[in-house]
Formats: sequence, structure tokens, C-alpha cells
Amino acid sequence: MSADSEEDLAAFVALHGAALRSSRVPECYWESLCRKLRGEVFDAGDYFGIMQVEEVDEEEEVDEEMEEELKKKPNPGSEPSFKVIVTNENGLQASNPNSIFLIDHAWTYRVEQARQQLLHIPGLLHRMASLMGIDFHGELPDEGSVEQVLQEMWKYNQTYQLSQGTAEEKVPVWYIMDEFGSRIQHSDQPSFATAPLFYMPQQIAYTLLWPLRDLETGDEVTRDYAYGETDHLIRKCVLLPWVPADMLDVNCFTPEPSDEYYQAILAENKEKLPVTISPPVYGKDKVFKVFTDIQQVLHSLTHPRFVFTDNEGEADILYNFSHFKDYRKLSEERPEVMLNQFPCENLVTVKDCLASISRRAGGPDGPRWLPRTFNLQTELPQFISYFQQRDRRGEDNHWICKPWNLARSLDTHITNNLKNIIRHRESSPKVVCKYIEDPVLFRREDVGLVKFDIRYVVLLRSVNPLTLYAYDVFWLRFSNRAFSLDDLDDYEKHFTVMNYAPGVTLKQVHCEEFIPLFEKQYPEYPWVTVQANIFKTFAELFQAASAKAAPFGICDYPSSRAIYAIDLMLKWDTSRDGKRTMQPQILEVNFNPDCDRACKYHPTFFNDVFSTLFLDETDGCHVTCVV
Repeated sequence: MSADSEEDLAAFVALHGAALRSSRVPECYWESLCRKLRGEVFDAGDYFGIMQVEEVDEEEEVDEEMEEELKKKPNPGSEPSFKVIVTNENGLQASNPNSIFLIDHAWTYRVEQARQQLLHIPGLLHRMASLMGIDFHGELPDEGSVEQVLQEMWKYNQTYQLSQGTAEEKVPVWYIMDEFGSRIQHSDQPSFATAPLFYMPQQIAYTLLWPLRDLETGDEVTRDYAYGETDHLIRKCVLLPWVPADMLDVNCFTPEPSDEYYQAILAENKEKLPVTISPPVYGKDKVFKVFTDIQQVLHSLTHPRFVFTDNEGEADILYNFSHFKDYRKLSEERPEVMLNQFPCENLVTVKDCLASISRRAGGPDGPRWLPRTFNLQTELPQFISYFQQRDRRGEDNHWICKPWNLARSLDTHITNNLKNIIRHRESSPKVVCKYIEDPVLFRREDVGLVKFDIRYVVLLRSVNPLTLYAYDVFWLRFSNRAFSLDDLDDYEKHFTVMNYAPGVTLKQVHCEEFIPLFEKQYPEYPWVTVQANIFKTFAELFQAASAKAAPFGICDYPSSRAIYAIDLMLKWDTSRDGKRTMQPQILEVNFNPDCDRACKYHPTFFNDVFSTLFLDETDGCHVTCVV
């Protein structure tokens, strides 16, 4: 290898070595891969060919063994069936350093953009329909063909995520390999491995293909569609988009996870629990020094008993935006210092944990105030069984997939397509929640009946005894289009978070204006009664979250205080005596919420928060005691 080539390879490995190791690409291929990427060498055609497989005529007699094989076909149905074979007359040797190949991507997109791209990018719908075996003969895209592609694409989709950038840039990217890559079929004993690689110099992604053993001419190129899954039941679930399976015999019972689950979360978060301390006692006139990196606090807190300091070491109160980790050190060295976080509060602010601890209040199905939720990483078989049971009973089967730990509806998708949900598990850790099919709606004169959600800010003063307040002002968010259970990718119909979406109308109604409008639309449901039920829900949530000692519940640390934003909706339900009721549905609990609107329209907001949490003085503050 020349000196220049050695430098090129060193630079390539510096940029991509970690990704290649993570994908287990053998190092013997790296030099050749570097050369092929730099030169854009697509030489798979010299080694492989696509073969169309003849389907057995229905009238022909088929023995049982062949029938079983047909059932296992990865693309069953009337569409043509293809496979990729080795065509090179010398076969292919796994030890040959050139035996790694680039597969181009025919379509790269984010899910929320898929429909518009199929409608507007010339030739895209035609190519995707052809690749997926969907009949499409028109010149212009039509909604029916687009819908078919959107349903079928989950059999062809692959995914990767960028590790750097904004939250929006980290949202998973989906792609469909070109015709060659998409024709490679599944096998439990694959002959090849594949992995995506984002090539930095060109800012483009390819799929890498390399052999797992030597192959002869005519041997089939296959890959494992459930790569990395060793559990038989989980593999069956993961392969369901290609190999239909009946999971009705799986018990869909989802009890609260074991203690080990919570201990693993604590270890993963690298949180060190505090030692036991006595509640700090302060003089009645003490002025507290506050260290904070939150601009809204710096600009809005004007209470005379709080002053700011730039010296973290002399602060009485640490009010930080980022997660605090070493409670042990703080409790041992400065137990009197108060802070705006609780150890193990992620048990309510992370969606999979929220679902787990809520089962303490409502059993395996969860409480009435939380939509039925499954953790796709640990409860996939139970979810598929539950989905198929509902399907068999003819019940509504719309679900919403949410990442464990993202806000603002990022990477959140509504669907009634089981294949879609199963495949979303591959992109990032997710929960799937029953989509509220019968929400309480609000009539907007300009639009009609729309979805809305409500944000309450709650103030957790202590865990033992449990002391919780709600801020008296709540915030409302509205969809921009009339609600119906269709057009599931129409963001402005199904979502309410409009303040981060560019060019989208943001409907604002103050709570004092909202209440009389709501009561006019629903005269049998006075807001005071609705809100009392909401507060009861908050109480039950935090009682469940603090029912066990850390790390199985929020830690009882006397120097901790916190505010959270709880987003909720109302849905129609039926009480035991047959009356129609408005049931609160908690959507998520947010750590360190954005309080921009609160500060803008209620200048005393942080004065009230600090007075309630750190002075235990609520007189004159706009808060209501919930527990």
C-alpha cells in the first residue's frame, strides 16, 4: 500500500472505524471499502444477479412440504417473487478483501414526509410501486397507489440515526435499498450480512454487503431480517411483517417489571443515590443564593429572598437545566443545598418507566388515566397478541408509537398497521400506546371540532410526606384541522404541538377564556368537576411513583424539589353506573419544561414556584394543593 493510500485509510478509519466495528464489518474489508466509497465503485453486478422465482400454479398439486415452504416465503401473495444469486463463474470467497459491496438507496426519507414525497417527487411512486410489485400505470400519482406503497413499504424499510445534531436531526431516517438490495431475501442461516454506513465525505448513506462464508455460482444471497435476535419468540415477532404468524396464544398480561429492571435503569443513568439526611432547616428571613443556567429563571425570578450567584460552590439552591447525577456526593458534602430535581424522577418523565410504575395504580392493564401502553423492547409478543385479539373482536386498533425520551411529538407516529409498529422498534426504543379514538373535542369556529390537550405545571415539594401542588394557570394546545380517524400522517389533524412547526398556525386560548367556552359546549360537565378529576389523577400518579423506595420509586431526598409539566387529554368513557364521563388521559410528564409562555403572560410564575417549593409559603401564590 502506498503512503497516500495508508493516509487515506487512516483518515477513513478515524471517521468511520467506530461505526464499522459497531456493525461488525470485518477489518479485512476496510481498505477495499475505503477505495470503493472514494471511487463510488458499485461492482455488485459483476458478482450477483436477480432471478425471478416461478410461482406454483394454484391448480397444481402441492405436497405438504412445499406448502410449508411457500408459507415461509418472505414476499407471499400475487406479486412476483425474486431472489439474488451469485452469478460470478468463480463464486465468491469470504477471505477475499474485495468481497464487500455497496448497495445504493432508492429512497431516503423521514416517515412524516413520505406521503408528500411520493406525491411530488417525479418518478418516485412509479419506482417504489414497481419495486414492491404494486400495479401502477398512471402518469400522475393517485392517492390509492400512494396508500398502497405507504402500507407495503414496511416490508422494505431499513433505518439509521444520526448521532449528532439537533433533536430534529436525530429523528430516525428510513430508507429503501435499490432493486438489487431489496430483492435479497431472508434466511435464518444467512449467507451475507448487511449494515448501513453514513459516508461522511459525501454526506450520503450506503448499505454494505459482505459474505459470511464462501459461495459458489448459483448460491443464493440471503440476509437475516431479524439479525441479532436470538430468542425464538422475539424472532417470530420481528419476522411477522414477512412471515405472518398467529400470536393469539401469547398471554397479553403485562405486570410491572421486576426490581432488576429498575436497577438496570439506575445503572444506565449513572445516577448515584444520596445517603440519608435530615431535612434542612433554615432561618425564616434567610436570603437564598441561587445558581442556575436557565435563562427564564434568571430573567423572571424577582422575589427578594432569592439572589443569583455565579459560584456554584456557595449556592443554597441549584436550579439546573441538565440532569443532576451525583446525589451521593452532594448529600455527603452539602446536604443543606436544595436542588430542582429528585433522584429517580425519570420513573415518571420517561415514557416506558411511566407506564411501568402506573401499573401499581391499575394492575397489568394500567390505570384508567393512562392509555394502554406496551414497551416494544420488552413486551413485543404481548402487544402483538393484544393487537390481534382486538382485531379479531373488531375493536378499534389505532396506536401511537412514541420514543421513550423525546418531547414535542418528534418521531411519534399514529398507525393501525401492525407491520409499521413492529418495524418502528428497530429505529429507537419506543412505547406503543392505544391511540385515543374518542377524544373530547373542542369546537373552533374557524375549523370545527378539533383535538386539544392541556398542560398543567405541577410542583413536587416532597415525596415523604407526598406534597404536590398544581399551578392555577393551565395551557391549551389545539389541532388545526377537524378530527377524524383517517389521514393518520396529517400532523395538523392529529397533533397539537404547533409552536415548533414552521409556517403552521398556532391557536392560543388563555385558560380563563377557555373555561366558559368549554362549559358552553359541554354544559353538563362544569370545569371545576373536570379539574377535580384531573387533580385526582395527578395524585394517583405520584402516589404510585413514590410508593416504593428508590430506585423503584422517586427517591425521598429531603433537599429535592421539582416542577414537571403534565400533558393530558380528555376522552369519553362510561362510568360503572352507565353515565358518560370525561376521563383524563396522561400523555407524558416533562422534566424541566419550557416555561416561556408562563413567564410571558404570568410574570410572577417563578416567584410563585420558588416561594412554594423553597420557602413553603403559598399565600398569595397561584397554586392549589393536590396532595
